[in-house]
Amino acid sequence: MDIIADQFTLPHADLATAWNAIKLPAQVRERLQAQSLLALQLRQRFPFETMPVHGLIVLAGKPGTGKTTLARGLASQVATALKGTKCTLIQIDPHALNSSSLGRSQKEVSKLFHQTIPEHAAEGPCFVLLDEVETLAPDRQSMSFEANPADVHRATDAALAGIDLLTRKHRNVLLIATTNFPKAVDRALMSRADWIEEIGSPSAEHRTEIIVDALDQLATVWPRVRDLKPHIGSFVAASEGFDGRKLRKAIIAAAAVSIETARDLNKLKPEHVLTTLNALAEANPAEEAA
Repeated sequence: MDIIADQFTLPHADLATAWNAIKLPAQVRERLQAQSLLALQLRQRFPFETMPVHGLIVLAGKPGTGKTTLARGLASQVATALKGTKCTLIQIDPHALNSSSLGRSQKEVSKLFHQTIPEHAAEGPCFVLLDEVETLAPDRQSMSFEANPADVHRATDAALAGIDLLTRKHRNVLLIATTNFPKAVDRALMSRADWIEEIGSPSAEHRTEIIVDALDQLATVWPRVRDLKPHIGSFVAASEGFDGRKLRKAIIAAAAVSIETARDLNKLKPEHVLTTLNALAEANPAEEAA
């Protein structure tokens, strides 16, 4: 199984669109871009011993908040700022690194950091997306050797050693890790992060932007969908606690209220959207309150 799930030459137009699709406070966007550029710059100019920058950013938050999309978009934004420089993004499939064969996981993780990433970094700045990093480096203190073979522990050791190798020998690499469960990630990996950004559910302002986005896109095919815009305030109120993905899906799912509306979204009514939002909120009350 190929450990690279996706690969892009940066900057990339689709990833720029992805960056804008995730609604966040402006200061969060600026911080992530600035932190990335700073890490690349400092690591080029100073030894790690005097400037302990690992080149690792962690995006943490519950599923559906757009961490993976944001990470991909971040890489493209930073590549745009590195004008005239050829950059690459590789997205790692963490599940491809796991194996039931004794010693195999450790070998695959070592190969990733000692061979795969350095080969891509040889051509220029390389952004590496470590999605679901809790799979790559689970917290060793919370695991027992009875339930988890020594190979899992060794794989985490290999990941940490690999990050340290990149830090010192491949200074044009920036690692962007995502996790749904930060407490499940090995503490030593989290301590290596130069910045940890908590990505939460969108505010009312950002839910408004998401809904407008979704309606505008649908209206390019079904123009009367724009008639729903005066009711956005009620949609925002009904979607309190929704993550971005759930909210977009809810707007889309509202059109499935009947075969008639599914065939022609011009017939979509405000009450269809509200009914769908309320049903989803009632189905997961604990999730919305979290």
